[in-house]
Amino acid sequence: MRKAFKYRLWTNANQERELSIAMESHRRLYNAMLAMRIASWECDRLSINYPFQSWCCTGMRKTNPYMARLNASSAHATVRRLDKAYQNFFRRVKAGAAKPGFPRFKGKGQFGSIEYPSYGNGIRLSGNRLRVQHVGVIRVKLHRPREGVIKTATLKLEGDKWFLILSCDLGDVAIPKSHGPPVGIDVGLESFLTTSDGEHEPNPRFLKNELPALRRAGRAVSRKTKGGSNRRKAVRRLRCCHTRVRNLRHDHHHKTALRLVRRYGLVAVESLNIQGMLKNHCLARAISDAGWSGFLGILKSKAESAGVEVVEVNPAYTSQICSSCGQIVQKSLSERWHACDCGCSLHRDVNAAKNILARGQVRTEPVGVNVGRRAKRFPRSRRLQATE
Repeated sequence: MRKAFKYRLWTNANQERELSIAMESHRRLYNAMLAMRIASWECDRLSINYPFQSWCCTGMRKTNPYMARLNASSAHATVRRLDKAYQNFFRRVKAGAAKPGFPRFKGKGQFGSIEYPSYGNGIRLSGNRLRVQHVGVIRVKLHRPREGVIKTATLKLEGDKWFLILSCDLGDVAIPKSHGPPVGIDVGLESFLTTSDGEHEPNPRFLKNELPALRRAGRAVSRKTKGGSNRRKAVRRLRCCHTRVRNLRHDHHHKTALRLVRRYGLVAVESLNIQGMLKNHCLARAISDAGWSGFLGILKSKAESAGVEVVEVNPAYTSQICSSCGQIVQKSLSERWHACDCGCSLHRDVNAAKNILARGQVRTEPVGVNVGRRAKRFPRSRRLQATE
């Protein structure tokens, strides 16, 4: 079992400068290897693999003084990162994706981490001091003890702060299965999530609250001259605003997921096509602000370590089908209350959460709703309403 531990680094001006130089060298190495692959294919129709580029990286370290200051295993990890991007690209092409996403060049500020795949080679933690090759000894804020054996270490820049991420191997850990009650959750925009027990988690809307500050910071960047020091300072302030929003959202996701896994033994969730939902330009910002994908990833991770089972179900018509009698009650997106002829009357999201729980418990999908090739197809507008 692998587990990651993230710690804050207290860097001085000299250490920040050296880390920034190393980050820029890694970015240029990534772009150079990507340009080599593109040129080789366009000129000679030859596909370059990782072993050849690893050998080229060794040659670059002998001629380029900036590349020579990089740790060898860390430089090869950057080359391996590009190779992984190519593998994912070809995998998406074979899967028939409409936009497979060809690997792109990294601009300034788009390469934010340095990986050390061999712990002890170029980086080592002793107590609350981190020794990094060609950087020095950096103080580390050890807010919690680490566990297991350190396998890899990564230096990451978030906003204007540096962090250390340690990937540790915990070995074979026996996790007892949780015996808590089951629950179904329906994520939404009116409430962040609604449980089948009728509880609503408020939607904090961190991005919406910080939009005035983000707009001011963005206008300040646009007024500065490109290439100047004042523009770099303004970009740094804008980056810090975005980092604050991400940290607040991340903290909310962790706390909400922790409450769920401590209370329940089975959590049924919808298998949402969030990328498709983001094409609705009226709701794209609100959906991105909620961060459903990140929350579900955190929930699955915490549930795995707590012995809680997470079941994904088909989201089709969970808010339209009556949770009491199974009859389809058509509702527009603005109708927030479910009322059926059988006498069932409750909030729309609570009704959806109950249907999600029922599907998660039986592990089957309702007959006639998007099942099989001959299943009944509904208009696209009605399918979007069903997922809300």
